Formats: sequence, structure tokens, C-alpha cells
Amino acid sequence: MTPSDLIDAPAASPARRERALLVGAASVTVLLWASAFVGIRAAAEDFAPGPLTLARVVVGTLALALLHLVLRARATRGGGPDARRRLRDAPRWVLIGVLLWGVAWFGVYNVALNAAEHHVDAGTAALLVNVAPVVTAVLAGLLLGEGFPRRLLAGMAVAFLGVAVVAASTSTGRYDAVGVLLGLVAAVVYGSAATAQKRLLRHVDAPTMTLVGCAAGAVACLPFAPGLVRAVAAAPTSSVLGVVYLGVFPTAVAFTTWGYVLSRTSAGRTAATTYAVPAVVVVLSWLVLRETPPALALLGGALALAGVAVATTRRSSPARRGPTP
Repeated sequence: MTPSDLIDAPAASPARRERALLVGAASVTVLLWASAFVGIRAAAEDFAPGPLTLARVVVGTLALALLHLVLRARATRGGGPDARRRLRDAPRWVLIGVLLWGVAWFGVYNVALNAAEHHVDAGTAALLVNVAPVVTAVLAGLLLGEGFPRRLLAGMAVAFLGVAVVAASTSTGRYDAVGVLLGLVAAVVYGSAATAQKRLLRHVDAPTMTLVGCAAGAVACLPFAPGLVRAVAAAPTSSVLGVVYLGVFPTAVAFTTWGYVLSRTSAGRTAATTYAVPAVVVVLSWLVLRETPPALALLGGALALAGVAVATTRRSSPARRGPTP
């Protein structure tokens, strides 16, 4: 071993650990978010979209608060400097941005997705929502300076052709068309929120932003409280526990791991890590709910994801490649 090897070895090890953590966090996000589509579909019989959203974000806020306390206690025991970017030290517009982001993603997105899954199966909903990376890539290119590749328009055309095929496959009735539209609304909110979150993470740490945003979403959904009380009283225990699962794991845990990855890589590339979600949803939906999307919807979904891949994949030189999953 040469002296240069001794110098480089310690530097290489943290880079490998960072990459492993990014891949692990992205994988946890994908698996838990995929399970959410199935959980929402399973709870749809007992919970309307608004009450289900309120229950999920209230449980998520409580779990995130507990996680926040644990992380703060660990930092205090470590004895090192507090590296958190505190929200109270950020400009006022950052606080307003975090609150609006929370209302949009934890509130509007979840209501739209929950409503969509009253009309389409979990796999089809996942296929529709996962055109969001195109929205993220466009907004990141325009607002975050991450570039605007020429292939983006071609990828968008292919992606939305796939969406049209999905819509055609579920066009047996008015409610199916509504489900497709709601799925696209959820995708636009998702893509927009991911872009906004990337900018806000420059001023506030991911755990704090996730906690405050989820709490803001819960407050915005309080008008659904009477419906939630009635639903909990009438729903079976298994359905109530399923809602608790949605709040703890796909919300508290997955949004925390998502924020970790997003704070360390580009918005477009982070959103692209969710390409695997629809495939996982289809498998889980078949195993748990015994339902699968129509064959034409699967074809359209594959076409949409191919378009998303074309739109968001960028060629880069080896020197520019970072530790992204």
C-alpha cells in the first residue's frame, strides 16, 4: 500500500457509506410508498378520502414528533455542534413555504390520491401518480437551475401518451375517468411539492420540515374531523389499524427517508428513484387485494414510465456523477 492509498482510503469509505445510506433510504421510501397505495385501497370501503387523509396525517404528525425528539436527544448526547438548520432562524418566507408545502403534499395530494383510489385500482393509481417526475424535472429545470434537457419534451409526449392509454383502458364509466383525473392532480401536486421541498431544504433540515409540514396538513384537514369520528366508530379494527400503519410508515418513516435523499441529491433524480413504485404496487395489490390493473393499463403505464425515464435521465460525465441512487 502506498502513502497515497492511505490518504485516499479514509476519504473513500465515507463516500461509500453515504452512497449506501442514500440507496437504503431511497429503497425504504419506494417500498413504503408502494404499500401506501395498497393500504389506501383497502381502507377505501370504510374511510372517505378526507377523513382518511386527516387520520393518516394526525398519526404521522405524532410519529414524526416522537422521531424528532429521538433525533434531538441523540444529537445532544453526541456532544457535537448542532448542525440542524433551524426553522426559527430561517427567513419568514421559508416558514410560509413550509406550511404551504405541507398543506399541498400532506393535505391536497393525499385527498386527491385517496379519492382516485375510490374509482381505480391501486396499481392504476400508482401508474398515474408516477408521471410526477416529469413535473419535477420541468420545475427543477426552470426554478432550481438543474437544467432543461432537450429530450424532456419528447419524454413528456411519450409519458402522456401512456397516460392516455391508461385512461382509455379505464373508460368504462364516468367514475373511472374521474379517477384518472384525480390521479393526475395528485401527480402534479407531488411533482410541484418535491421541487419546492428541494429549495426549502436549503434553509431548514429535513426532519423539521417534514414534521411542520405534516402538522400543517393535519390542521388544514380538520374540517374532516366529524367524518373521521363517524368512520372510526363504524370501521372494523383491522381497517383502523391499517390507517395507523399509513400514518406511521408511509407517512412518518417514508417522508423522513425521502427528505434525507432529496437533501443530498437533485430533485429530478430523487423523484426518478420512485420509478419502481408502480411495479411494487401491482405485485402487492395482487398479493393482498387480489386485484390487478387492466392489461391495457399496464401497457400504458409502462409507456408512461418509459417517457418519464427519457424525460428525466441526463447523460453526465464520470467526473460529474455523484453518489445518487
